[in-house]
Amino acid sequence: MFAEPGARDVAPTGTTPVRGVTARAFGSRTPTREDVPVTPSLETRASRRAARQARADVAEEIGLTVHDVARDLRRDVAAVRLPLPIDGAAAAEGSRDRLLAQLDEHLLPRLAELSALAIVVVAGSTGAGKSTLYNSLLGEEVSEAGVLRPTTREPVLVYHPADAELLAKGPVTEIARVVEHEAVPRGTALLDAPDLDSFVQENRSTAQQLLEAADLWLFVTTASRYGDALPWQALAKATERGASVAMVLNRVPKDTMTTVRGALLQRLREHGMTDVPLFVVPDAGPHEGLLDEAAVRPVRRWLTLLAGPDRSRAVIVRTLKGSLGALPGWVGSLADAVDAQHEAAERLRATVDAEQPAAERLARDAVAAGIVVGAAVEARWRELQGSVGVDRVKMRGDLARSSRRAGRARERGLDALREDVCAAATRTLVASGARVEERLRAVLAGPGAPDGGEAVVPDGVERTAAREGAVPPLVRLWSARADTLVADAVRGDGAADVGRARFEAAAKAFGQRGLASLLLAAAAGSGDAARVLERVLGPLADEPVTTLRDDLSDRAASVVDREMSAVREALAANEPTEDSAAGLRVRLAELRRLT
Repeated sequence: MFAEPGARDVAPTGTTPVRGVTARAFGSRTPTREDVPVTPSLETRASRRAARQARADVAEEIGLTVHDVARDLRRDVAAVRLPLPIDGAAAAEGSRDRLLAQLDEHLLPRLAELSALAIVVVAGSTGAGKSTLYNSLLGEEVSEAGVLRPTTREPVLVYHPADAELLAKGPVTEIARVVEHEAVPRGTALLDAPDLDSFVQENRSTAQQLLEAADLWLFVTTASRYGDALPWQALAKATERGASVAMVLNRVPKDTMTTVRGALLQRLREHGMTDVPLFVVPDAGPHEGLLDEAAVRPVRRWLTLLAGPDRSRAVIVRTLKGSLGALPGWVGSLADAVDAQHEAAERLRATVDAEQPAAERLARDAVAAGIVVGAAVEARWRELQGSVGVDRVKMRGDLARSSRRAGRARERGLDALREDVCAAATRTLVASGARVEERLRAVLAGPGAPDGGEAVVPDGVERTAAREGAVPPLVRLWSARADTLVADAVRGDGAADVGRARFEAAAKAFGQRGLASLLLAAAAGSGDAARVLERVLGPLADEPVTTLRDDLSDRAASVVDREMSAVREALAANEPTEDSAAGLRVRLAELRRLT
């Protein structure tokens, strides 16, 4: 078997330097064969004291405040929402989820339990032989291995019995079956994870979760699959989060070993992984059970070199520092994504705001042009001409002359006209709202629309129901306003005696409610009603008609505003909180200061 850290050799025997991951684990001193610890059968009192002191020693190097910052960061990252489907939002959400997983599964547990065992996860793709390698390192079958797929259904975490008090409870121990074994180097725990590309979704998710919790990745691939995308995607993720990595190239035919090893070393160099230790396991051919002890001896010796309280904690600290060093890039990108959401929301808000003046003007113009009155109102008027003589009131001078009985008959007939006018007004206002909805849909989701507009485009069914519920009450208030105007005029509020007399006479001829119905019809655009009012009231009719027309215009504009407000409310619901990016940048500054 061969072992290489990228382009440089790892020599597991003698005094040859061990580079890459192992060299950094020993700080400035180069480990030798004499560094391989002899595992005692009983833990000494001194070693127990050393274990208890481990937290203080490592905490001094990392800094206790980092845990507080990471905990605050986790809270702020979890609060980030990226609801607008703009460019980069999906990638940012994925990055946010990975950052949360990294904090939950590795950083926070590790910072809270710095003296815990270094977790070495054995990971790889389906059929790479990782469970066989795992069992061979232990010298017996602890994790199920075989030809059936998926083989690794249950994660297995194995640790040395003397390290029981250092095994921290956390995500890994909750997921995996935990086993004691004398063959595990002290200070470490070996974890056999499910296949990264398992056809069982649960297995893939578990594998990713365990990788996030690991201090060191021992990635297993084969001579036939090392060129697949999966190994490099996994290694890129490890590099991104600052994890320590080693690689095992398994089942390499002896006649192609030099070629395959050289090709993989070149690939590692191309990916900037020149310090990744590489172990090459020759192809053992068809077999069952464990690999030959000599085939796995370099990997076992390398793990032993990493073991021991001080050295395993060095791996933990190095991975922690790498992970913490990777956080600013992640957090900065997430803060930028939040800013992009705010900017997109502002563009959408500006688009909606720009549409409102024209939409309101169009709605008001429709009322002012008298298009409210339609065929139904005109037909009703002709009916009233014949049935109650609505346009045949006699005049004596400037005053209408009519009996109260005839006035009550006209009032009852004009109630039907009022219903038709109010129905026409309702249709007009609903149509104005519908036009605004269609326009907003075009500018938010049509060609040339701002990014993210489809998330706040009006829902046709919801908006139709909302309009049909909101407009009738508005029209009823408009109708009631006419009754109030007539009542005030008949009482003489603000009018001269002659004006009050004309209103009293008109109210007798049509009834107060009937006179108000004529005012509503005239305000809605009925020329017939306007002519009758001109005859019985003269110029006194102008002010109440104008008031009612303006009132209806205002209500039409309010319908437009409701449509705009619905989009603004959707936008507010789909926008991150204003201080979310600021909070992330505060944590970013704290991380940079501490790391």
